[in-house]
Amino acid sequence: MQQKNKYDQLRFVLVETSHPGNIGAAARAIKTMGFGQLYLVNPRFEDALQQPEAIAFASGAQDVLDNAKIVSSVKEALNDCSFVVAVSARLREFSPPVLEAREFATQFAAFAVGNTALVFGNERYGLPNEIVTSCNALVNISANPNYSSLNLAQAIQVLAYEARMAIRTSVDDLLTMSPMSKIGFSGELASNQQIDGMYEHLEQALVKIKFLDADNPKKLMPRLKRLFARTQLEVEEVNIIRGIAKKMMEK
Repeated sequence: MQQKNKYDQLRFVLVETSHPGNIGAAARAIKTMGFGQLYLVNPRFEDALQQPEAIAFASGAQDVLDNAKIVSSVKEALNDCSFVVAVSARLREFSPPVLEAREFATQFAAFAVGNTALVFGNERYGLPNEIVTSCNALVNISANPNYSSLNLAQAIQVLAYEARMAIRTSVDDLLTMSPMSKIGFSGELASNQQIDGMYEHLEQALVKIKFLDADNPKKLMPRLKRLFARTQLEVEEVNIIRGIAKKMMEK
């Protein structure tokens, strides 16, 4: 594992952020832990990165703001990511596997071979269910159960710190800490784009064989997404599922 590259593999994705000050504070939190990838999905202000409040709260992390990317969709922000993690204090009925902040950091530092994304929702509304259910995992930061509300930048700081500490931990110690070390051989992880394509293909096949009613889908696809999210799908595995879907549609 080349630890020096790990800092370039972690992406912080902020969805529909309302306050420029939070964007600046997020940039500062990211930079203090040695990271630099910041993506904004449909921020409230078109010039969010140039807002005086954002610049003031960045407090010296102007380079992170300068290099930040503004995109129009979560899909675009996650296009080349192989491990995508939603960050939310609220658990969902069809949530992907739930990780503590330290568990996430351990898995990232020990196993990430491509870009990993942490996805944070709007300050008031958080993340919608459809984004959470499409992620590989959900991070829930342990906090006071009577008052568990964290500011956006605080949550980013906690996860950036845990990731930094995990990167600095020895490889042997990380493998001992992580249950994923028991997997054995593993291939190339599928990207978020490849997995989304698999879901679309599988859904089309299920409709074609009349297993899924397109007009009344109920909760079949969220359940299937949760099932697959309990693993880290590899490229070959995604190709197998798509091959099965293709044959289903042909028949």
